[in-house]
Amino acid sequence: MLRPNVAIALGEESCHYFAMDALSLLGLAGSVSLLAGWRMYLCVFATGLAMHFHWIALPHNLASLAVLQNWWVIGASGFGLVAEFFADKVPWLDSLWDAVHTAIRPLGGAMLALAIVDPKDPTWQVAALLLGGTAALASHAAKAGTRAVVNVSPEPFTNIALSSGEDIGTAGLLATVLANPALGGVVAVALLVFAGVIFFWARRMLIKLGALRDQLGRAVSEHLT
Repeated sequence: MLRPNVAIALGEESCHYFAMDALSLLGLAGSVSLLAGWRMYLCVFATGLAMHFHWIALPHNLASLAVLQNWWVIGASGFGLVAEFFADKVPWLDSLWDAVHTAIRPLGGAMLALAIVDPKDPTWQVAALLLGGTAALASHAAKAGTRAVVNVSPEPFTNIALSSGEDIGTAGLLATVLANPALGGVVAVALLVFAGVIFFWARRMLIKLGALRDQLGRAVSEHLT
């Protein structure tokens, strides 16, 4: 029989490990949701496979989300992944694709966060939902803003290079956090900062391009009159 002080020490250690696990899963949920803002179908596809092969334990209190590991869902997300891969590399079609997914990506990010986090507490469920949706929306806004700036250029090579970089970066970071959930928090913070910098850069560039367009319009109008 354990002495009281030993039992208390073991209880505190268990709570410590539980807190660390919870933080790791929360960081994993945040990083995957942020990545979903760039490549939602890739994240759903990879997370579904990870859950199907038990790389990520499915929360018992969220059994309805077992649909992610269904082969039909994995197949559908794989189809979406292929469609997004090609659509994202065509100028202006990529912006149209982003516009269509303005609501879809945040919902997908929220669903992925709920699928990963197992809080066994409604408060944590709401936190995961808000975290996932907001994170996916933030990265989506950064992505859409960047594409709006790039599409001003008539050549398609910048779009292809940027999209390919997003493919490689998302796949690499997703594999990293799924294999090492403890790194999820670090990756999530880095992605959030990166998305913020990209968003404000894209916003500033769009304002400058708008001012330049107005200036050219006034010059042409004055020349014609």
